[in-house]
Amino acid sequence: MPTGRRTRIMIVDDSAVMRSLLRSVVAADASLEVAGTAADGASALNGLSALRPDLILLDVEMPVMDGLVTLKELRRRGYKMPVIMVSSLTQRGAKVTLEALAAGASDYVTKPAGQANREAAMRALGQDLGPRIHALTGQDAGAIPEHNRAGNQPPGTPSVFPGLPRSVHFPPTPPPRVQAITKNPTILAIGVSTGGPAALDVLLPALPASFPLPVLIVQHMPELFTKLFAERLDSRCQLRVREAAEGDPVRAGTISIARGNWHMEVLSPARAGLPPTLHLTQGPLENHCRPAVDVLFRSVAAAYGSGSLAVVLTGMGSDGMAGCRVIRELGGAVLAQDQASSTVWGMPGAVANTGLANKVLSLNDLIPEILRIAGRTHSEARELRESVV
Repeated sequence: MPTGRRTRIMIVDDSAVMRSLLRSVVAADASLEVAGTAADGASALNGLSALRPDLILLDVEMPVMDGLVTLKELRRRGYKMPVIMVSSLTQRGAKVTLEALAAGASDYVTKPAGQANREAAMRALGQDLGPRIHALTGQDAGAIPEHNRAGNQPPGTPSVFPGLPRSVHFPPTPPPRVQAITKNPTILAIGVSTGGPAALDVLLPALPASFPLPVLIVQHMPELFTKLFAERLDSRCQLRVREAAEGDPVRAGTISIARGNWHMEVLSPARAGLPPTLHLTQGPLENHCRPAVDVLFRSVAAAYGSGSLAVVLTGMGSDGMAGCRVIRELGGAVLAQDQASSTVWGMPGAVANTGLANKVLSLNDLIPEILRIAGRTHSEARELRESVV
């Protein structure tokens, strides 16, 4: 973003009340300005060339042209500015939002509901929206995510948005040295946030039905969204995809996605011969998140040790970094998505800049690397079966 000027935000929503609320949230930040507003997608598209926004806040459900159609037309015309979908927390709103994220939307926020007054609604929306705008426009790529925020935020907030957590910054370091992965993994754990739905929409369908590792995923996302997200991916993947449930066995052939607002952990089997199982908790937030990647990664490290393979994809903040440290200390391996292919290089950047990643790769290069590493496990298991026979 060019220095010396404010970031221009375009607001597209058919509700006058919501447009006013979004305008107030944007105006509360001195680094932002409202470039213009529109009540439907067609009007927004017509005004783009004149308004030249840096980022668009796009309502999901609108008359004339809804948010999903507008987004697809926006991208078809070659506009590449970030788009944040503004969704109602309903099943339909969640479903369309997920389609939009897969179609090129950068992120989303849910409309405030249940607040006592306008000020409370503005505060809730500002806490959620502010970090996303700054991260997606390059003003603060290390901002802490606010998905699944619960309870009060810590004091000491340096922002016009009350309750906004402190940003996390990492000193620039040389590109990490590639470190060979020598151990054969027995589990694949993935942590992801902003930009995750689009990234997972590419990565997971590329895993074959014969993929030999169980796959566990924490995607920062509200509870209603994770169920629909798992169902959508299940229709696109060769492996079975489901929202995690208490006591689910951890077995190859299944991708388990952490339930929104619940931490997901792996529990070692009670006795030999049984698979590990999933345990869901509503323990304290970590990194302002629930589910948290660090919670999953620590439990994976405890259960699988050097057989742990962690992959950290696009996202704000540093969730997953502490868990990667534990995995590496126990002999496991870590892969991180590179900056060029990440929507926001917060989470993978934290892992890369602290030297915890064995390799830092583009999203497209991560796929064959995961298949290569997992393929060694598959080959050794096949050779073992053949020797027994």
